[in-house]
Amino acid sequence: MKSFVNNAVKKAQLRAPEFIRRAENTEDLSQLVMEQRTVQRSKAVGQIIKSTIALITWSVATILVLSILGINVAPILASAGIAGVALGFGAQTLIKDFLAGIFIILEDQYGIGDIVDLGPAVGTVEEVGLRITRLRDLGGVVWYVRNGEIMRVANRSQGWTLAIVDVPVAYNEDLEKVRKVIEKVGLEMLDDQQYFGQLLGAPAYAGVEQVTGDAVFLRIVAKTAPDQPIQMARTIREKLKNAFDVAGIKMPVLARPYLPGSGQPPNSQQR
Repeated sequence: MKSFVNNAVKKAQLRAPEFIRRAENTEDLSQLVMEQRTVQRSKAVGQIIKSTIALITWSVATILVLSILGINVAPILASAGIAGVALGFGAQTLIKDFLAGIFIILEDQYGIGDIVDLGPAVGTVEEVGLRITRLRDLGGVVWYVRNGEIMRVANRSQGWTLAIVDVPVAYNEDLEKVRKVIEKVGLEMLDDQQYFGQLLGAPAYAGVEQVTGDAVFLRIVAKTAPDQPIQMARTIREKLKNAFDVAGIKMPVLARPYLPGSGQPPNSQQR
């Protein structure tokens, strides 16, 4: 079982460079990223199979031990059907959890390492069992969620996500000039090997998001790996700031609200 999981993980890692190259110039990013879920799915399937094998092994071992001790197991096996029906009524919740766990894996709703929102808890999946799913939230708290109680799953690690960045420029700036600078920065980032696997498309100029008396807010969007939107948004802001400085594009000083007790109000002059 361990060998099966390791081989699947190794194959996925060998295909990773090819995936990165293909993802740069394709519109079907979701399908390509889903192909790379072999690692998460293999680990989750491995745990399910391991749990199933352990259950069967212990059951068979128990019967064999009883036989060796001279206990007639035939009546026990004959009554297993009746006992199974009785247990079925008494353990409906347990059976519900087991069936839900199996379908979670078969349908690839999530796997080990995915960042998911299961309703009562949001975090990184650490274990997928037949009965429960264990995940750790951003605060480090470990949550145990019964599979049968999971009504919906929001998986943040499948497909791709959008990094959205709004940047202000001075009201009198030439927007066409600004757009060309943004597009140049986007292409440079896409060609930079540092961002391979993180950036799945060139950051693109989306248009004017808001206009005020001091500034024009422009929106830039970029397709990123599922776990990279926040980091890539920060990187895009940094790259644009440096590019604007070189191009002489001014970013306005926006007025901040004055809070009582914080000192002199912004932009006020001393008399």
